[in-house]
Amino acid sequence: MACPLGKTRRNFVFGTGNPNADILIIGEGPGAEEDAQGKPFVGRSGQLLTKIIEAIKFTRDEVFIANIVKCRPPENRRPEVNEIDACEPYLKRQIDLIKPQFILALGLTAVDTLFKKKHKMGDIRGKLQNYHGIPTLATYHPAALLRNPNLKRDTWEDVKFLRRLYDEKNANQ
Repeated sequence: MACPLGKTRRNFVFGTGNPNADILIIGEGPGAEEDAQGKPFVGRSGQLLTKIIEAIKFTRDEVFIANIVKCRPPENRRPEVNEIDACEPYLKRQIDLIKPQFILALGLTAVDTLFKKKHKMGDIRGKLQNYHGIPTLATYHPAALLRNPNLKRDTWEDVKFLRRLYDEKNANQ
């Protein structure tokens, strides 16, 4: 199925990071900076995401960062269902190839797409979910943190929880 976003994008933004990463971070879709550079999370949200990753003692090179859709929706709007449906096979293939130990889903578009139902972030964030055998944690998208700094504390608790889970899983290896 051809995605209409392919007609308006500059770059297909596949993802970046370690192709064998233990942690896969999934956002919504590329913005203007990401479309220009062909890399996910390089604009203001990406700079904040980098700080979040580094605060829990990871680097961008250690994780893999991808999005639900690989092309920028016009005006940075939310991707539409047909656009998500067209792009989701790419994401599923990424997950199959990377085989992460954990997924960090940023925002409701990522969560709702992975789990095929609508959620409220307050109900799902900070709670471990199971995505096809992969422990998955939802938290706020960095763009939401830029709009509402009051959400940063919850996000900090979520990513510290993810780091703890990662350390516990890898302590005996």
